[in-house]
Amino acid sequence: MILLRLKIMLIVGGISFLAFLALLAFVAIFISDEAGDFDSSLDLGSPDDWQNVSLSEDVLAHQPMVEKYANEYGISDYVSILLAIIAVESGGTAEDVMQSSESLGLPPNTLDTEASIKQGTKYLANLLQSAETKGVDDSTVLQAYNYGGAFIDYVAGRGNSYTFDLAEDFAKERSGGKKVTYSNPIAIEKNGGWRYGYGNMFYGATRF
Repeated sequence: MILLRLKIMLIVGGISFLAFLALLAFVAIFISDEAGDFDSSLDLGSPDDWQNVSLSEDVLAHQPMVEKYANEYGISDYVSILLAIIAVESGGTAEDVMQSSESLGLPPNTLDTEASIKQGTKYLANLLQSAETKGVDDSTVLQAYNYGGAFIDYVAGRGNSYTFDLAEDFAKERSGGKKVTYSNPIAIEKNGGWRYGYGNMFYGATRF
């Protein structure tokens, strides 16, 4: 009889302990969800963050050519970032793989693949040089690849460090406040799915 009571006590105690653990897990998840609300000061992170993104085979197929022109323009440390730009711009599948035609004042998709990589790499190198001269961070350079070099000047006059708020304000000014639908998950999470109609204010935060 005593042995039976001990078994019952152990079973009841075990169930109670499991219930307690389940309660703790629920509380932890709830707190995590609350803390995980999208931060309005969204940051691109450092270039190291872009170097660790998952890249498709279509993107990686361009790595030899990217390395060639990165070496030519003195930015061999930025090969991973150039590949990440390709992932954002075209997924590695378009002819103008870095969407760099417009940086030459040409219509979109004018350049072939090699010319696109050459120009895109040269353009990034120029942005990096400008950023160094004006004392802004590399995160600003990443957004400037999409916005143009004027964004470097914009950030330089407002603290020298990228923030999402600066990227948003820049796009708002350039678009006259016009909003367009944007269905990328990060935009949906941030504001329900829109961006200002100038460039892409979520450029550096785009999910691969």
